[in-house]
Amino acid sequence: MPGPDAKQPRRIALANQKGGVGKTTTAINLATALATKKRVLVIDLDPQGNASTGLGLPRTGRGAGSYALLVGERPLAELMLPTKVPNLFLLAADNDLAGAEIELVGMENREHRLKRALDNAAETLAGFDFILIDCPPSLGLLTLNALVAVEAVMIPLQTEFFALEGVSQITRTIERVKRVLNPSLTLDGIVLTMFDRRNNLSELVAADVRAFFKEKVFTTVIPRNIRVSEAPSHGLPVLLYDVRSTGAQAYIQLAAELLRRERARTTKPAGAKQA
Repeated sequence: MPGPDAKQPRRIALANQKGGVGKTTTAINLATALATKKRVLVIDLDPQGNASTGLGLPRTGRGAGSYALLVGERPLAELMLPTKVPNLFLLAADNDLAGAEIELVGMENREHRLKRALDNAAETLAGFDFILIDCPPSLGLLTLNALVAVEAVMIPLQTEFFALEGVSQITRTIERVKRVLNPSLTLDGIVLTMFDRRNNLSELVAADVRAFFKEKVFTTVIPRNIRVSEAPSHGLPVLLYDVRSTGAQAYIQLAAELLRRERARTTKPAGAKQA
């Protein structure tokens, strides 16, 4: 077992204040694709618990999870669970998480609870390469805890008319958190989701997002795909449900692109500026 001084995982929050943009779907399937080469932990910080369900853990079978970690009841090593995917582990959204927003208000260091819990779990996490945190579609204390705990944010963005308005809100939030609470926070990238090549609007939104955010936008786009929609009802990532589907193949490509970006980031010459 590696000690606490071993390399720690890259922490990435998947966040967007707008719901229904493919955030949880991206968390589940990107994590599954990464787990073919890396060791990954998904933290379900959304009280809806869809990431937990989508990884095969129904609400009735969860027990203690991310709520227990946030309030300091139990350490991460006792709470995280293996999934059906080798090398992929889950910290589930337990049933008490819905009340966490209210309880956190009165707690000491309320924005830093998750960061402190993960820092304290350094020995447990030493064998992992990535932590992906699925945030709620809101800007409450749960999302704030995620943004303080991570190094980077990935924004899943649906290619539809109101997309740019939503992404401008979350990017402003990232800047505020960076300024006040987490100076090392960066925007890792924007993932275009639910892309429909038959729809001119998808193409126009994608062009607008790329023109504004440039290289921050991942080259890989996630298409609108029925197999991606069906998979969670079977408690499976789409890569296990139908690996040959266009949706599954897109998430495999996204994982490969993320790993290429990570290699480029870690091999930057000393003194090179981080965006």
